[in-house]
Amino acid sequence: MKTLHIDLKDRSYNIHIAPGSLDRAGEEIKKVCPRAKKLYVVTDTNVQPLYLDRLGKSLSEAGFQSSGAVIPAGEASKCPTLLSGLWEGMMKEDLTRTDAVVALGGGVVGDLAGFAAATVLRGVDFIQIPTTLLAQVDSSVGGKVAIDLAAGKNLAGTFWQPKAVLMDPETLNTLDDKTFSDGMAEVIKYGCIADRDFFDFLCAHPSRAEIMANIEHVLYTCCDIKRSVVEADERDTGVRMILNFGHTIGHAYELAGNYEKWPHGQAVAAGMCVAIQLGFGLGIMENDEGIQSLMDLLEAFGLPTHIDCSWETMVKAVGLDKKNQGEDLTMIFLRKMGEALPTKMKRDAVLENLEAVYGQ
Repeated sequence: MKTLHIDLKDRSYNIHIAPGSLDRAGEEIKKVCPRAKKLYVVTDTNVQPLYLDRLGKSLSEAGFQSSGAVIPAGEASKCPTLLSGLWEGMMKEDLTRTDAVVALGGGVVGDLAGFAAATVLRGVDFIQIPTTLLAQVDSSVGGKVAIDLAAGKNLAGTFWQPKAVLMDPETLNTLDDKTFSDGMAEVIKYGCIADRDFFDFLCAHPSRAEIMANIEHVLYTCCDIKRSVVEADERDTGVRMILNFGHTIGHAYELAGNYEKWPHGQAVAAGMCVAIQLGFGLGIMENDEGIQSLMDLLEAFGLPTHIDCSWETMVKAVGLDKKNQGEDLTMIFLRKMGEALPTKMKRDAVLENLEAVYGQ
């Protein structure tokens, strides 16, 4: 087992990365939630038939009473209606302040279950068991939980750190290629923003088979990078913003596809391509050597380097960006491959420069 410790004082927790850990989840949860008797497990319709029974057996063997909810798979489930449904379901099961919520699934499940845990009874303990690559390297770590509103993605949320994150790399074997590639966009992002050697490693292993052969190294490296920025900036007001490389533009692509056509990772992949070109055009990036290597790596994993999006949608998405501070917006550029540079710009200046890169 590989273990990473996230040091956030009284909100500290461990990330455990180990094949077969799903079958040991109960004993691990018992260590961090010793007073809990009931666990409310949230999963989705994709994960339920694959892993819910295995998790339930482990929880039962550890002495827990478990119940829960199965939500429809997909981004549409991150909504106020299903959030309210989870609250009511938890109350029907007589969940108490000493009990806990478990998220078994990808980023949608983690966000929705985490937000429910953060708010029901003014907050109960929360365990992340991510089963997708994107969730394992990104959304399950760091405590951001949110739901979508009609106006845009992740616009209602909070910070609620889990008590533990339990990652079983073997769950990635049941992902289809598109979902696996979606997660690779976030993996590649980490190399871009913080670790040139890791980016070069990915370039040298440009296939799913090669990544899976080194999956514990990949997961540990990505989570270690995220650990360092979360410890330095838990509330996302400073250095943690570098994790949003490609996301400002990526959110426009998600919006353009009504959060259905372009999954998060694909949207971020194309968003990173725009961001790296924009940074070079502004003179922030030292040279353009990283642009083509990034595009080649994304294409190797079947990720888009360009997505059509109306200018109206782009303007709307930039206006909704959660990094907005009044008229200022923090854009994430690369000074060079492996080194991100947050840059505060006026929103109008961002749009003006985007027009030049975006070809409007």
